Amino acid sequence: MIHPKARSRLRSALAATCALACLAGMGLPAPLAAQEGAAAVQDVTVTDVVLPLGGTLLRAPKLTASGTRLSKDELAAILKSDSSETWETRLARLDAGSLTIPVLTSEHAGPGDDRQTVTYRDVVARDVKSGRVRELTAAGATVSAVAGPNRGNGTYDEVRATDLDLAALSRLYTVPGDGKGPVQKVYGTIQVADVTYSDARGTTVKIARLNGRDLGGRQVPDGWNGAFAIVAAGFQPPHDRRTFAASAADLIEATALGSLDMQGLSVSNTDAQGPVLFEIGRATYGATGAESGTVLENMTLSRGSLRAHLGRLALTNVSLAPTIAALRSFAAEPETRPGFSDAEMRRLTPALGGLTLVDLSIDLPADSELPKPPPQDPRPAPRAAAPGKSVPAKPADAKVPETKSGDPLAVTIAPAPTRRVALREAALSFGPPQDGLPSASRLTLSGLSLPADLVAGAPIVGALPAYGYRNLDLDLVADAALDEKARDLSLREVTISGRDLGTIRITGTLGGFGPELFNGTLPATTMLMFTGSAKTLDLTIENAGLFERFLAAQSKDLSLKPEELRKEYVTASLLGVPVILGNTAAAKGIGAAMGQFVMKPGKLVLHAKSKEAAGIGFIDIGAARSPAALLDRLDVDAKAN
Repeated sequence: MIHPKARSRLRSALAATCALACLAGMGLPAPLAAQEGAAAVQDVTVTDVVLPLGGTLLRAPKLTASGTRLSKDELAAILKSDSSETWETRLARLDAGSLTIPVLTSEHAGPGDDRQTVTYRDVVARDVKSGRVRELTAAGATVSAVAGPNRGNGTYDEVRATDLDLAALSRLYTVPGDGKGPVQKVYGTIQVADVTYSDARGTTVKIARLNGRDLGGRQVPDGWNGAFAIVAAGFQPPHDRRTFAASAADLIEATALGSLDMQGLSVSNTDAQGPVLFEIGRATYGATGAESGTVLENMTLSRGSLRAHLGRLALTNVSLAPTIAALRSFAAEPETRPGFSDAEMRRLTPALGGLTLVDLSIDLPADSELPKPPPQDPRPAPRAAAPGKSVPAKPADAKVPETKSGDPLAVTIAPAPTRRVALREAALSFGPPQDGLPSASRLTLSGLSLPADLVAGAPIVGALPAYGYRNLDLDLVADAALDEKARDLSLREVTISGRDLGTIRITGTLGGFGPELFNGTLPATTMLMFTGSAKTLDLTIENAGLFERFLAAQSKDLSLKPEELRKEYVTASLLGVPVILGNTAAAKGIGAAMGQFVMKPGKLVLHAKSKEAAGIGFIDIGAARSPAALLDRLDVDAKAN
């Protein structure tokens, strides 16, 4: 569901842009004095212009049309609000060398108590022919929201648009259509510079420059004015989720944008726990061609000692088709229901082909910057006085002598170094979605580095600092596919490898993965315990130094030589593991393979397959009385090196 503040910003921005366009070519003069028609080129000035545009009221104290052959009567006929002629017909007669508006005010009310005013300076439309404007500019603007929860103010510098079609703009906003007609281009280009907006919550948004190209759309059943009003109202009567879904789908499907380029975005917040600053150097969007997709560059986040930087984030093959299809299905429901459930929100998720991250780094605060107990008084406790004697008290204002620069006794406390988590590259790709969930996905992380103490306390990897690791350098691959008909989740590859550590690779097939796991009625983990099963599992372990460090650490703790401890582990593998696992043939094979791996740590491979086509249920695995009970239901093969 669209957040009310986001809806307000979107509608206000479109209304403000429309305000510039419409008053540049449609100024409603009141009063207008009659004047005889003139064939010669002339300048025509009107005052006190007022133009209602949906929920927006436009005001211009003065408007001048230069280089026009229109008389005031003819201009009045074009701009007459209750004319029987369509705006498109009247705008076809609008011609002028330029239209100038020194001050243009756009007043917008809603949703709720929100009241926003945008005042533009020095608005000029050049080369106006048949309702089309070659260039539209404004020297700047101020924005003020004086009521409602989104109170704030801001400014724009220069605003510029080219190839503006006023007739197309009027049709889109006021004339209903079926949403299936051709795209009508409203702007060739639009540019806005140095945008700043601050709200009452202490949040400030700045944009150095914003460029858009080929903006337009299709006519929708309620007109864009009506559709925006319905979406802004949300689920409030007389509208419900069906009308909301229909209008939202209409607007998403009808909007056309060729490209967008935003530079120098920053969002700062004066939070009570410390100021927050988020910045994006550049964000671009392209609908088609080599530049298609969304790219964010040079992103930074800072809060106190926390610093994060991302060199590049790219989204490719993004499609809103699933979102539109879900909204259409909600709009066609025979009866309405309140809001959207979690499962329905998943259906609204757009399809995403891929996501790529490059050059991510996070500088974490040092331990010394974490909250500490209050400092203790370093002075020793006063000595007890001998009988009949007193101990002179130290003056309360006595101070420790200050050390001077160069004093060999001076102690310099260097700031503790920050701890950095870094990632060279990450890639995430998705298959076609099914009910909002991707049918396949692949995640690749390359060059993930972090201090080893960050994983202290975690299962298995939490012991790495004790084995001498100070920093970890890891690569990760996770590739999975969901077969909805077979209800199988295929783990095509899950691999974790680390420098001076080794590699673990897992593949397998899990059964019982159906849509009921994600319908929100029960937690997925609870449902999975009853529906899930294990069908196959392949495990490969390759040593690259971890086993030797483990052996050295254990030898030191047990006061044994490494080779002595190795022999004990070999014996435990050959004799102890089979006993623990039930002393079956499969258990002996696993023990023998483990013994070979301990003797010469290289590669250990384990393959297990359920003898039952449906697999072994997770609930059966959890309730098994012994490992032998499970091994009897598996075909197992193990080997080393």
